[in-house]
Amino acid sequence: MTRQPPCLTQADLMRLMRNDFASFIAASFDELNPGTTYLHNWHIDVIADRLTQFADGKLTRLVIMLPPRSLKSHCASVSLVAWLLGRDPTKRIICASYSQDLADFHARSCLKLMQSDLYRRLFPATQLSASRRAVAEFFTTQEGMRLATSVGGTLTGKGGDYVIIDDPLKPEDALSDTLRNNANEWYDGTVISRLNNKATGGVLIIMQRLHEDDLVGHVLQQHGWEVLRLPAIAEEDEEYLIDTPIGSRTCKRKAGEALHPERETLETLAQIRAAQGEYHFAAQYQQLPAPRGGAMLKLDWIRYYDTHEKPESFDHVVQSWDTAAKVTELADYSVCTTWGIKDKIVYLLDVYRKKVDFPDLRKMAIMLAERYCPQYVLVEDKSSGTQLIQGLPDNGNWMVKACKPEGDKKVRFGPLTCLFENEKVLLPRRAPWLDSYVYELTTFPTSRYKDQVDSTTQALAWIKLNAFEPGIIGYYQDLVERRQRGEE
Repeated sequence: MTRQPPCLTQADLMRLMRNDFASFIAASFDELNPGTTYLHNWHIDVIADRLTQFADGKLTRLVIMLPPRSLKSHCASVSLVAWLLGRDPTKRIICASYSQDLADFHARSCLKLMQSDLYRRLFPATQLSASRRAVAEFFTTQEGMRLATSVGGTLTGKGGDYVIIDDPLKPEDALSDTLRNNANEWYDGTVISRLNNKATGGVLIIMQRLHEDDLVGHVLQQHGWEVLRLPAIAEEDEEYLIDTPIGSRTCKRKAGEALHPERETLETLAQIRAAQGEYHFAAQYQQLPAPRGGAMLKLDWIRYYDTHEKPESFDHVVQSWDTAAKVTELADYSVCTTWGIKDKIVYLLDVYRKKVDFPDLRKMAIMLAERYCPQYVLVEDKSSGTQLIQGLPDNGNWMVKACKPEGDKKVRFGPLTCLFENEKVLLPRRAPWLDSYVYELTTFPTSRYKDQVDSTTQALAWIKLNAFEPGIIGYYQDLVERRQRGEE
């Protein structure tokens, strides 16, 4: 087992695999794949931690989203089931996938693992029934069970303590309204009713995202779900607190880093992105499915610039701040978008998006202004934005402009989408924040968050009105504003 800690006796190692699910995942991989080297990664520790809480009943509704080939089925459909039955051979587990063939494939791997010498040494009290050992439905001698079925399959007369739904939809079926609705209706009408105890029974959905209304999108409209989202490329700094046999530790990943670089480097992911296209990569790899139609800004309107296409200097640089509604309300994001304008083409240079209190907000505003040297810093004159305007005075290098948006968000954003459609706005082809930004803009107005849209709307509205005009007009506008404020 490649994850084996040093200096452990065989008895200690067996105890570790029995009680630490991450160690069991590694051992079971080696058992089932003797010709393949197991490559451990921090994300498996995080998944193992959440699945352990699921097994212990601390989490009863759990969603895990992660890219293809990230060991999700081995962790959930194979190792978790075997571990659950090893710890309690009376448990009954229902496992579902998009087809019976796939469900049987996972069941066969689980059965093989439970028949291995390693498993029998780890869990001697768990024995398989000799007479009821079909791949699709096998039992322990203590009436525990693993049932494999397809999404949409009948479960009449079957009940379970846990339901594990692993890849409920094929990628090629994701655009079919009928097939998506079938999966969602099967969940609504069948799954919860199959739990032996509706209050304590566990439901796990683990998958790559495929569509905004796939099963994960469907269930997240309900309350009470714990969500673990692991994009292929981090969009912001990530921290995950997990429990281990030697105490708690924090797994960290910086924005822009790959999920498992030993298996898929950023270069490999860039090749996949180019081959799949933005729509599929955003869903399957970044877990951010965007609608193909119905949004105000179409995904096809987004245009990009490569590093070598970025101008060396700009006619204008503008920053736009949309701050949290309350300085103490950490549930809200504060966003700053930075834009460069050259020959009436608008380049998005940077997106800052974070939950911060006011002192840190002011420090970040000054730091970003010093980094990008904007001529103008636009701040929405509302709540913490009003404080920022007062705390970020003009210093001769930039001018702070208080903005008071009027009207509905959709009304303000709508007229600006033509800038994207007419290829007047360009986004960087690569940036750690890019997927989250594109997702929010192309799902607006139904997107959960709208802070990046608000910052973008404020910036583009000002740019369209000011930066696209002849320089002399802009000069006199600034002069009038300064005189009104008593600066000249």
